[in-house]
Amino acid sequence: MTTTIALAGKGGVGKTTIAAMVIKYLAQTQTGPILAIDADPSSNLNMVLGLELDWTVGDIREDMLAQVKQTLAQGGAAMGTLAGGITKREHLDFQVRSALAEGARYDLIAMGRSEGPGCYCAVNHHLRDVVDGISKHYRYVVIDNEAGMEHLSRRTTRDVQILLVVSDPTQRGLVAAERIATFRHELDIHIERAYLILNNLAAEAIPTLLQARINAMDVPLLGVVPRCEALTEFETSGRPLIAVDDSAPAYMAVAAMLQEVM
Repeated sequence: MTTTIALAGKGGVGKTTIAAMVIKYLAQTQTGPILAIDADPSSNLNMVLGLELDWTVGDIREDMLAQVKQTLAQGGAAMGTLAGGITKREHLDFQVRSALAEGARYDLIAMGRSEGPGCYCAVNHHLRDVVDGISKHYRYVVIDNEAGMEHLSRRTTRDVQILLVVSDPTQRGLVAAERIATFRHELDIHIERAYLILNNLAAEAIPTLLQARINAMDVPLLGVVPRCEALTEFETSGRPLIAVDDSAPAYMAVAAMLQEVM
């Protein structure tokens, strides 16, 4: 059985950093392979995981549309096979597997850029099936989402066991997190459990006004990740965050949260 953990939050709150800490925890404490899915075009999950990324699903999608257009221009049909007799599904399956960045305990698929002006419905349908087919061979799937979750149900048909909504310690961040948490009820996929994570808190305790808003939210607070000098040093140097020491306060906080919910 595959356990899917999804992360969401507005841009800049550190959800990719939290995703790296989640993957680090799973790699160190759990058995079975891990698939990371970078579903945020603006994030760099490969960098925090220390993996080289040659191309993305977005690149594959654009290449497929270009081939379809070429087939149509040559008098072929829009549906069916491509040049050489290969089906679109077979082509996409091969391309996505080729784009998989492989690590020792975890692999990565990057969804890449958003869609352009063309018609993507059929291609996206095939891509979702391909990514879901690959995902089921992993024990854990960790999805780093876009700022909202509007595209989550277009990325996968798989249920999400744990949704981690990440916010920075600001009123604006919590408002965005609350909207995201509420939106989960409208998705086509089922989310079993959702939690709020307050990231990068400099104070020893949550300020009273922030705590009041958190208490009124439709998602329970799982925990707080303190501002972490070790992570800052890694970010500055460009070293992958996955290699941060186990004693780093940020990692210890995330590990304690996951130990509680898993």
